[in-house]
Amino acid sequence: MAVPKGKVSKQRRNKRRSSVWKLAAPGLVACPKCGALHLPHRMCPECGTYNGREVKVVKSVAADK
Repeated sequence: MAVPKGKVSKQRRNKRRSSVWKLAAPGLVACPKCGALHLPHRMCPECGTYNGREVKVVKSVAADK
């Protein structure tokens, strides 16, 4: 059975673990129609288009006023 050769300090242990727990920033792409950033392979929340066609009718804020 494997036995550790010596004590691993807190600093050395934390250095080893540091890169594992970092969150990666999501990759965002620009919408070809309106230019808003959104997640790839998903509908644009600003204009409601996906793959060149309108998927959802989105109410604009300017039209409500």
